[in-house]
Amino acid sequence: MRLSVILITKNEEHNIRECLASVAFADEIVVVDSGSTDDTVAVARAAGARVIETPDWPGFGPQKNRALDAATGHWVLSIDADERITPELAEEIRAVVASESPAADAFEISRRSWYCGKFIRRSGWSPDYVTRLFKRGKARFTDHIVHERLVADGRVRRLKGHMLHYSFRNYSQVLSKVDSYSTLSAQQAYARGKRASVGKAVLHGWWAFMRTYFFKLGFLDGSHGLALAISNAEGSYYRYLKIWLIGQNDGQPSSQP
Repeated sequence: MRLSVILITKNEEHNIRECLASVAFADEIVVVDSGSTDDTVAVARAAGARVIETPDWPGFGPQKNRALDAATGHWVLSIDADERITPELAEEIRAVVASESPAADAFEISRRSWYCGKFIRRSGWSPDYVTRLFKRGKARFTDHIVHERLVADGRVRRLKGHMLHYSFRNYSQVLSKVDSYSTLSAQQAYARGKRASVGKAVLHGWWAFMRTYFFKLGFLDGSHGLALAISNAEGSYYRYLKIWLIGQNDGQPSSQP
């Protein structure tokens, strides 16, 4: 096989059909699902994907490595269920895979991310390059339970095409992800020795807003840029607040407010 597409899922029925349709050109699609209770698994299998169901949830990084270990293609494309490969990018990927002497061992792809009705052009979201296409054996995901990244071993270049990232279709998704991701990142940070206080939580939230809205030119994204800056501030504030709360519940010393 030349190209394997890998992705992890849980209750992605609303996303998975369009996602898999955008990578139908691949020789193999591997989906690792962690206990979906909707029709995610059925839809994925109907689309021709090989689905592996796991009873546990080890975190984003380890779960993606499970999918990577199951891939058999010489090249691997990692994609999330809320992402779409554009036709132009698909042609570029196929050309890389078919080449006898590709320019690199791994390639970064630019993402255009959607926030509650609009693709964000600034606010720190664009340009947004992520390493996603690579030779199997030349890259692996970190073991982070959240905010994992792909570490490539070899030459890395950028593709010209872009993928679409429907990260937040509505504000209910924003609130849900702010809560879940701040909890996971707080647990991860605390386990690695990070400590915080209420004062630090406020300062980090304030700085996240300033960075997004002013330094990253979020104000040029209009009302959506303002809303994004506020949700970034919330995410940072809750992350540090939860680190502090873990310390309180754990009976361990933490920073004073």
